[in-house]
Amino acid sequence: MNFTDFLQSIIQQVPDERTLWDGRYKIPWDDPDFSRRMLKEHLSQDHDLASRNQKMIMSQVKWIHEQICHASPARLLDIGCGPGLYVEQFVQIGYECCGIDFSPASIEYAQSRLSNEARFVEGDIRVVDFPTDNDLAMMVFGELNVFSPDECRRILKKAYSALVNSGKLLLEVHTFDSIQRLGNAPSSWYKSGAGLTGLFSDQPHICLIENHWIDTQQTALQKFHIIDAASGDVESYRSTTKAWTDDEYRELLSEAGFADVTVYPDWPVHSDDLMLFSAGKL
Repeated sequence: MNFTDFLQSIIQQVPDERTLWDGRYKIPWDDPDFSRRMLKEHLSQDHDLASRNQKMIMSQVKWIHEQICHASPARLLDIGCGPGLYVEQFVQIGYECCGIDFSPASIEYAQSRLSNEARFVEGDIRVVDFPTDNDLAMMVFGELNVFSPDECRRILKKAYSALVNSGKLLLEVHTFDSIQRLGNAPSSWYKSGAGLTGLFSDQPHICLIENHWIDTQQTALQKFHIIDAASGDVESYRSTTKAWTDDEYRELLSEAGFADVTVYPDWPVHSDDLMLFSAGKL
């Protein structure tokens, strides 16, 4: 799209709540170039915006090992594992691990470090088969919220099937208020540069960010418009994030077959915008 057409579209367009979950509603984590740029941010120790820093990951792994697994190494499935930063810590204390992610650069990195110690699968967790007979499955850092309601239900049912009887799911999710704040945040922009400001392109560009809260769908919609500085061409991306209340999270887990749903206020986390549930397969 050229710049003139883009300006007309951005002025005239109103978000259509009927199409929130249609087409490509996620940032292109699986695009090789985007994946390559994102990997650098996963590994950065300067911020916790892509992956958590190593100190926090180590603290959370220790907490899971002691509080959930009672200091007994288990068979672990990491759903949306990124570059395997959690798996790497679990392997060191004797866990048998499998990680799944659809970012090619992240999976390549994880395999390069742990190919003889853990299994990694490059695939979309919405459709790829999960390995079975796991004692523990985990999906952290609010990953569930970026999927449509129907896909959330399918992912949780797949997680349930991937567990042995008496196995547990750890699900870290965004609070309702945090996603509502995201949708109500003012629109903004930035110019390309190092790190997170260079995620969408290797070339100099301007990024315009629209934020919308769709109250009827309890969903935040972000639009990222990338304007190439040399050509003026525009590429646009969406990021759609579903908000759920605490009771709705419990209902989702119950629908998937889980029982004994628990929230952990002592979960070590850097932000009150995230909370941890556990749920058991009886």
